[in-house]
Amino acid sequence: MQAHNLAGDSVEKYRYWEWPQGVGLFGLWKLFCQEREQAEAEKYLAILRSYYDRQLSSGFPALNVNTAAPYLTMSFLAEYTGEEKYMEPCRRAAAEIMDCFPRTMEGGFQHKTSDSLNEQELWDDTLYMTVLFLANMGRILKDARMVQEAQYQFLLHEKYLCDRVSGLWYHGWTFRERNQFAGAFWGRGNCWITMAIPEFLAIVPEDGPVRRLLIQSLQRQVESLVRYQSENGMWHTLVDDADSYVEASATCGFAYGILKAVKDGLIDPAYREAAWKALPAILDCISEEGIVRQVSYGTPMGRTDRNFYKEIEQKPMPYGQALAMLFLSEVQNERQDLSGRQSV
Repeated sequence: MQAHNLAGDSVEKYRYWEWPQGVGLFGLWKLFCQEREQAEAEKYLAILRSYYDRQLSSGFPALNVNTAAPYLTMSFLAEYTGEEKYMEPCRRAAAEIMDCFPRTMEGGFQHKTSDSLNEQELWDDTLYMTVLFLANMGRILKDARMVQEAQYQFLLHEKYLCDRVSGLWYHGWTFRERNQFAGAFWGRGNCWITMAIPEFLAIVPEDGPVRRLLIQSLQRQVESLVRYQSENGMWHTLVDDADSYVEASATCGFAYGILKAVKDGLIDPAYREAAWKALPAILDCISEEGIVRQVSYGTPMGRTDRNFYKEIEQKPMPYGQALAMLFLSEVQNERQDLSGRQSV
């Protein structure tokens, strides 16, 4: 199963502007980058252009944590093409995030969405959905203020969401009740971290204490992930609860994040084995039409009961397609690298 086989049938799902589309678009962008020398790559670029041109024509929705997600790929596209029509909306969105986003105590980005204020709440997916974009714009614009704000958001979220015992991340933190809600180590929420830290350190590569702390946090999380990985190679929707169902999107996110972290020299290469262990089970989750199954639906905060996460329905989603594309494309890259080394 090639990663590009997962893209075609999901294109129609990229007609909205929300976080599932944002993650899906980033998967297409990464696939374009990884296959840039191949003829197939132009198809991905055409999809991205079509999506963003349509949005430029129709207008952008109100900006919040989740609607910030599609801007990440748009910022890379703007940088690659040099077209101001793509860069200007990104510049406006980054400025709005910096100056207008609601904040929690201690200056965190409050996880405001299209339908909920979530006052005084930090959620683990904010880093992937919003902060990566802000960091990338800081890099592109050479704006140290944006880069430093992105660094601070990673540090603050790590402070309140990373469990000091296991290294796993809680879904959220509330400054009002000063707790982690149901205390859930939600699978896909954790995978956003496994992916976000390597992506962030690739965007902001400066050496220093922020990098050191985030690498250490990632290492501790991955140690726990290996311990909780199921026998078939997948991870559960509650990472530490073997009675919760195994879930494809989190598994793909963990496996991709681990492979990228190994490739970038952030964690021990021995962890590569855990990512490869997930491959057969993920391939079994993909239909002949390229649809990724066993994907949990959009998941709000489980506020009092961990069992809430076990009851989330499973259905194909754009982010399931995207996370599988990311994982399989990284597997393909590793195979090509290995083949190249063996032929030398």
